[in-house]
Amino acid sequence: MQGPLSDFSLVDAIAGRRSRRFGLGMEMPSGPLAYRSRAEPMPLSELERTILVAAATGVTGWSFGVPYGPDRPHEHAHYTQRFTGRTAPTAAGIGTPTLFATDDSGTYFTNTRDALPDLPLEGDDSREALDAMVRTVRTHTERLSERRLDLPQAPPHMLEPNLWMANTPGSTLFMPVADASEQVLGFMAMALANGNMLIDDVAGRPAGDLAPFVRSGLLEEDKRIPLTVLQQMAYEANVAELAFVGHNMVLMMQAMGLGGLYLSGLNRWSVLGAFGDSGIRGLGFRFVTDPRWVLPNPVGLDGHIEGLCPPYVTDMRQAVAVFTERKFGPRGAYDPSTPGAWGDTEAVKRGVTPYSEEFMDCLGEVAQYVYDTYGKFPNTFTTMVLTGYVQAVHLDTDFYDTHYRPGAYLSTHAHHMERWHADDPR
Repeated sequence: MQGPLSDFSLVDAIAGRRSRRFGLGMEMPSGPLAYRSRAEPMPLSELERTILVAAATGVTGWSFGVPYGPDRPHEHAHYTQRFTGRTAPTAAGIGTPTLFATDDSGTYFTNTRDALPDLPLEGDDSREALDAMVRTVRTHTERLSERRLDLPQAPPHMLEPNLWMANTPGSTLFMPVADASEQVLGFMAMALANGNMLIDDVAGRPAGDLAPFVRSGLLEEDKRIPLTVLQQMAYEANVAELAFVGHNMVLMMQAMGLGGLYLSGLNRWSVLGAFGDSGIRGLGFRFVTDPRWVLPNPVGLDGHIEGLCPPYVTDMRQAVAVFTERKFGPRGAYDPSTPGAWGDTEAVKRGVTPYSEEFMDCLGEVAQYVYDTYGKFPNTFTTMVLTGYVQAVHLDTDFYDTHYRPGAYLSTHAHHMERWHADDPR
């Protein structure tokens, strides 16, 4: 079905984008649009799910990175954390988004953050590009369980308007999760490299003992960035990146003829697993608690996505060492032996000077100050960021024919079954 899919117009996907919630097997219990589907729930196929994941976080070749920085005017900039090009943009190539998905067959995790492209995707062969993205997604996807996500259809786990349709049988729920610890370290590294003093504006003091770095000339005392502002910028970048991931899926759903929507009315703590002690496992993330916080802080899913903060490292200075190794170490972003987008990739990467011990000490001082002072990193929001969701369903066109005027769905929806499920007896 990739022929008709790759031929679908982007303009048609944008113009035809709607939240079409009602899928096969669903029931709207009352009101003017009350309706009970005459069909059984029909889950997405593995191929359908994988194509949506590929649209969200597929690998598309090499990114071009951040090419220039005034702190090192004669080198390629050192800000980029990953040069893997993916379908959704990320700030400075820090590339923190990952993707969870759940349906009737189980719960899945896809992580293409550190996937290196097999080869650049050249030309305009969209079918070849899609095939390559699907292959990579399959390689980097693992099934975490054989069950659908444990998420009760009741408050406080989801908002009332979503109770009738969210995470129901037949649906596929996608949950993009980003690592804010690495995002904030990346933003801090950029700020400090350009001489900026990071100020704890809540406490009214420098974010750590930064006087030695002022004396050495690494930092400029009159260049000041409030810590809350820097972290807010990082959080906004995380949120935007996750939204791009979701919107890519929603546009692809129009081309595929799938129903569904982008939504935010699910409790992120419930989804990640904060209610595990009550028997509601969610995704099973590790949480850290502190008397100073109202809510527990999700720091990672052991063995799958682990924040650059305790308990996954001994302290934030070790986190800085891991962060730096990912950038300059073997198979890191600036390892000259790894490929890239440039004509002479080895020369470009070889010309980038790794962080000095002094710079790593400075970054570690600020990061450790945040952790020591507030008990978590970052301190103004959760370490793992989950802000929105995408749900995909096989559309029940009879519902829309009954209650809406003609044109409520696209031709791709009208012909989805014959194009994608011709061999299905249903």
